[in-house]
Amino acid sequence: MHVAELWRYPVKSLRGERLGSAVLTADGVAGDRVVHVRQRGDVATARTRHRLLGLDGTTGPDGAVRINGLPWDGPEAADLVRHAAGEGAEPVWYTGPERFDVLPLLVATDGGIEAFGYDGRRLRPNIVVGGVPGLAEREWPGAVLRIGEALIGVRTLRARCIVTTIDPDDGSQNLDVLRRIHRVFGTKLALNCWVGRPGTIRLGDPVELLSVGDLDEPLPEPSPGGWIVGAPYSVP
Repeated sequence: MHVAELWRYPVKSLRGERLGSAVLTADGVAGDRVVHVRQRGDVATARTRHRLLGLDGTTGPDGAVRINGLPWDGPEAADLVRHAAGEGAEPVWYTGPERFDVLPLLVATDGGIEAFGYDGRRLRPNIVVGGVPGLAEREWPGAVLRIGEALIGVRTLRARCIVTTIDPDDGSQNLDVLRRIHRVFGTKLALNCWVGRPGTIRLGDPVELLSVGDLDEPLPEPSPGGWIVGAPYSVP
């Protein structure tokens, strides 16, 4: 098995960026989801603001987050966000653990994406593991992935939401995508993961599947995180 794709989403619910390498930290891929959209005190996501997926979230050469190539905190980017999400929407910097829906890292496999039958970008993975036969990923919860020096804990299969129905290129919606996930995969596809040991990973790196018993010491547990989307919370 090997690292087939690497993705980062600097702005939550916007399109992500492909990477050639990624630094894995306790908060997942460094620079992932460090900006989100807030609207009247709530977090606004593509679950209800589908047009956000039509915007690009990227990281510039200087490390600064950009929206459609514009500084995320500038007036032009703010206008784009308001146009996509509605009046009162604004990009906000926030790096607390609550910015992740479940855990900081989402891992998909090429076998799972092939069985899915649609563009794998709809699943919004951070890592796509290649060389995986069929739906072997469904047996991975409780296991550990080793990529170089990094160790990734696999917690559970990911329950999928309405975001999978939005075409990542043209923004059109196809509800049959989510119906298929419910019918064929029992609502769950890809894996909720966390980083047990940090490290830098690169495209093409070998991926090893280990059991917890293969480790010399216990894998550190993830920091508490996850939020109920739409629930109000304060942002410093």
